[in-house]
Amino acid sequence: IVGGGAPGEPRHIIMNHDGNVPYVEGQSIGIMAPGVDKNGKPHKVRLYSIASTRHGDFGDDKTVSLSVKRLEYTDPNTGELVKGVCSNHLCDLQPGDKVKISGPVGTMMLMPEDTNANIIMLATGTGIAPFRSFLRRQFMETHDDYKFEGLSWLFFGVPYSSTKLYAEELEEIATKNPDNFRLDWAVSREQTTKDGKKMYLQNRMEEYAEELWEMILQDNTYVYMCGLKGMESGIEQTMSALAEKAGTTWTETVRSLKKAGRWHVEVY
Repeated sequence: IVGGGAPGEPRHIIMNHDGNVPYVEGQSIGIMAPGVDKNGKPHKVRLYSIASTRHGDFGDDKTVSLSVKRLEYTDPNTGELVKGVCSNHLCDLQPGDKVKISGPVGTMMLMPEDTNANIIMLATGTGIAPFRSFLRRQFMETHDDYKFEGLSWLFFGVPYSSTKLYAEELEEIATKNPDNFRLDWAVSREQTTKDGKKMYLQNRMEEYAEELWEMILQDNTYVYMCGLKGMESGIEQTMSALAEKAGTTWTETVRSLKKAGRWHVEVY
């Protein structure tokens, strides 16, 4: 799901649940890694956003998919290599292995039912998972009871071009659905802003500031954010400037969006 040489071994993992785990787009499932922690207790459940539609990647209602990046880092104090228990468990799986899962859980990131909605999606890294499920339901599946005719706009921040998760799939959707899907990448280590700074997600959003602000004010616009927790502050800074220009505050705007069920955030 990424280019060659991408760090962290991002993987797309498909698990067969034989139709026993019904879920909808925007939910998460829990993963229980085998073994015990340093205190001899079972490892805690780790939640992962589901990256497939309710019908699964094969359309048979029997699978659930995850986007997982292997967590490994060097402890600055000890110099030891630290490995994330659950991510390494998932990335080390082989075809046919058994996995303990729980759920599904979560209502924060559920996709709006309005088929004419404007959906602004802000993602970094594996935070693309729920939005992949949205886009596949909207544009890659055929349903008798659902046909998306609104606009989905994805801003996707990654460090390198090689780390563009699902790039081929996303670009194909954009090419085939130019009136209903917009895709904007922010590649921070390769692209720069007009003043020569790194191109982060919020910088890419600034290029469409007025258009985004006008869209957010519409009653049928929903904003979703998923990815690293650090992405929040940059986006808040960008949107605060727009809100101030409009004679209000971003805090008040978010409060109104939340009250209307149009503001959805899941960061980690």
